[in-house]
Amino acid sequence: MKKIALCMLSALLLTACGSKSSQMPEANKDFAVITVQTTSADLQTSYPATIKGKQDIEIRPKVSGYLTKLLVDEGATVTKGQPLFLIDSETYQAAVKSAEAQVRVIKANIASQELTVQNKKSLFEQHIISDYDMQMAKNTLESLKAQLSQAEAQLMSARDNLRWCTVSSPTNGVVGSIPYRVGSLVSASNAQPLTTVSNIEEMYVYFSMTEKQLLTLTREQGGLHTAITKMPAVTLKLADGTDFGSTGTVSTVSGVIDQNTGAVQMRATFKNTGHVLRSGGTGSILIPTHADNAIIIPQKATFDIQNKHFVYVVGAGNKVQSREIEVLTQHDGQNYVVTSGLKVGERVVVDGVNQLKNEMVINPITPAQANQAAEKAKQALKDGKMPGEN
Repeated sequence: MKKIALCMLSALLLTACGSKSSQMPEANKDFAVITVQTTSADLQTSYPATIKGKQDIEIRPKVSGYLTKLLVDEGATVTKGQPLFLIDSETYQAAVKSAEAQVRVIKANIASQELTVQNKKSLFEQHIISDYDMQMAKNTLESLKAQLSQAEAQLMSARDNLRWCTVSSPTNGVVGSIPYRVGSLVSASNAQPLTTVSNIEEMYVYFSMTEKQLLTLTREQGGLHTAITKMPAVTLKLADGTDFGSTGTVSTVSGVIDQNTGAVQMRATFKNTGHVLRSGGTGSILIPTHADNAIIIPQKATFDIQNKHFVYVVGAGNKVQSREIEVLTQHDGQNYVVTSGLKVGERVVVDGVNQLKNEMVINPITPAQANQAAEKAKQALKDGKMPGEN
């Protein structure tokens, strides 16, 4: 009896194990698929950008000395000609006084020599002195006049140096950081400028295109100048993700391609109404692109091999096959506009492409059905159930 009971218990255990194993879920072959169609596309290509004022002028002293006063603070708005810094001027005031005195001395010497020349001339006409004496008197007068010109130039230089003890703004703008304080010794040879004044009425926004993108743009428009002229108005997305609010125009393209990055720098100009933009800021330039009768697929439907784009196309018997496609360089970060490789009516896998292989048979479902299945799976995990359990 015991042997019979043990045999029955073993049979029950095997049956239970077999029942559990039969409940293990099979590999999911459901994949979201879309049918290729054409539509009009308005896309925006994003390029990282840096923002600079139309004029970012380093303020450097022309004379050496100790700073005696800071007349502005960092971030202040200044006008052209407004004083910014004062440099100790005592030495330069003394130089001006010395130069003025030298000019007065030479002028007095000239006046005396002119009287001498007149006297010599009278004596020469009476044949009392020789031609040599007469000429020497004239030469001395000319020498003194030359000395006067030199002294006046030195006086002008001394006055300039004294004037430069007051460092003024060369343009309207906003004051940047000020690394020096009162008592600092400054000169034109300092590594750091006194500050930077940025003219921010208009802002230059710099971004880069790859060499390939620039060549494509040039060929499509029939020349670089034409391409720049026909480029649409661009928008600027700020560092916090908000739009600047007004559009700008692409104005120039650098004539040199950076050999390190393979990119060419471009510049867009924006009116800085309200002085929202500040020099040194960052953001993104968005360039709009319009395409008619375009085939648009999600970027997640593609995979890349050696900088080439591929998709999985669903064929007869729901077998998938990879296929290379070509896309526009402009995109919105989520979709691609396909230029070749796909036809209207073909079916493309749009999710889970990293799980696929050529000739693999799948169960095509719509993206909506895939989303519903994903939501059910999430809910099952929350409820502590294994996928497939009731």
